[in-house]
Amino acid sequence: MPFPFHPAGDDPVPAAVRGFARAHADLVVLHEDPIHLVARHRAPGRRVGLVSGGGSGHEPLHAGFLGRGMLDAVAPGPVFTSPHNKAVLHASRAAAGPGGVVHVVKNYTGDRINFGIAAERLRMEGVDVARALVDDDLATDGLDTATGRRGTGATVVVEKILGAAADTGAGLAELATLGADVAAASRSLAVASRAQTSMRTGEPAFALDGRLDYGVGIHGERARRSVDRPPTEELVDRMLDEVVAGLPDGPDQVVLVVNGMGGTALLELYVLAELAAAGLEARGLERVGLLVGTFVPALDMAGFSFTLTRMSPEWTGLWAAPAQTTAFPRTETS
Repeated sequence: MPFPFHPAGDDPVPAAVRGFARAHADLVVLHEDPIHLVARHRAPGRRVGLVSGGGSGHEPLHAGFLGRGMLDAVAPGPVFTSPHNKAVLHASRAAAGPGGVVHVVKNYTGDRINFGIAAERLRMEGVDVARALVDDDLATDGLDTATGRRGTGATVVVEKILGAAADTGAGLAELATLGADVAAASRSLAVASRAQTSMRTGEPAFALDGRLDYGVGIHGERARRSVDRPPTEELVDRMLDEVVAGLPDGPDQVVLVVNGMGGTALLELYVLAELAAAGLEARGLERVGLLVGTFVPALDMAGFSFTLTRMSPEWTGLWAAPAQTTAFPRTETS
């Protein structure tokens, strides 16, 4: 059984966070009680701090997007589990600027509760707080649930655009509105051909028997349906049809994120990116940004997701602005 290479015990996160901070000590500072990470560098004009976080197992989200041009602090939780509100509170205290702090929160019950508790405590301390809620997953659109659409791949887009806007000196209300608008303009859909490996058994968390889980979640949540695996070209067309149809009306310019779910090779992801880019062009959409790689995985799940964000003209420059992080493929220019 292919057990993960984790240290003895049940929780690999503390050792992994230490290893991340050791490898990227030029960019991040680790605080261990409670665990949170803070960016070493931020733009001088930034007045509002940006904080995100969530369960581990989705690396590089969120710590990989920590740094100038993106996030100021992150609170990682246990695998597939929200960070404790105390960790969010400490991360937010470290990140807050004179204009306050914005929380970028994926739409899951635990994240909403713990970030909400931290926000209440910050307000009691006199810190202004706003929230940008990311809820882009088409697979949970329309389900009769209390939370609605899950937050998935669009989190990276929201964090990038908000980070660039924060660097220009944007205020709390402006950033909260921008975050809500970018999230509302984004939709994602994921498929899996193999589940993530269970840390308890070393086996796939669920069996697919040669089929695809169509609409799988980033915590290994089963899709509403499994489908026979079509040729890749047909699969891409089907997914693009659904994601494009799910977008709100607006400009014909989009950012495309082709995201690996953890066990998908770059060779495959670039094939998918090429097919998807051609598919968008055939649908009359202009691609103004393309991000390809593993950004929001579900441990080692074999699969991928497409995220599309319908871009307002003023967002394009924010998307293209430089960032200094470990995972976003755009660095400071000389």
